[in-house]
Amino acid sequence: MKISRGDLSDDRILRLLRYHFDMCHAVTPPGSAHVFDVSRLAAPEIDFWAAWDGETLLGTGAMKPLDATHGEVKSMHTAEAARRRGVGSAMLCHIITTSRERGLQRLSLETGSFGYFQPAVALYKSHGFEECPPFGDYRTDPNSVFLTLKL
Repeated sequence: MKISRGDLSDDRILRLLRYHFDMCHAVTPPGSAHVFDVSRLAAPEIDFWAAWDGETLLGTGAMKPLDATHGEVKSMHTAEAARRRGVGSAMLCHIITTSRERGLQRLSLETGSFGYFQPAVALYKSHGFEECPPFGDYRTDPNSVFLTLKL
């Protein structure tokens, strides 16, 4: 598996991100989906990566700086065919490592609080993320879980 900067003009990446965006909106009540669309991922301050096995796209992940010491994990998604192969864990480790190298002291994230998102919550907690109050512009929402990791 190779993780590299993601090309947001690559059709394979765009298809996976569209699926991720559509699924998040399909399973999340209105007003509670905080998934980034491609235009937001293309912002210059966002670090966006793709995981590959040769020419096969395995997954994506991004980090949005909130300030000089705090970043937010965004757009973590593993392709259905690549699930349970360690792709999510590898991407999360890549985000953690690059965030440390960048000098960040904390990573946080928001994800769903119900069944569809439970594998994601378990993944984040297995890497040391702990539940926390809403951060940044987020507000308390029964459909959200907020997690943070001190780097």
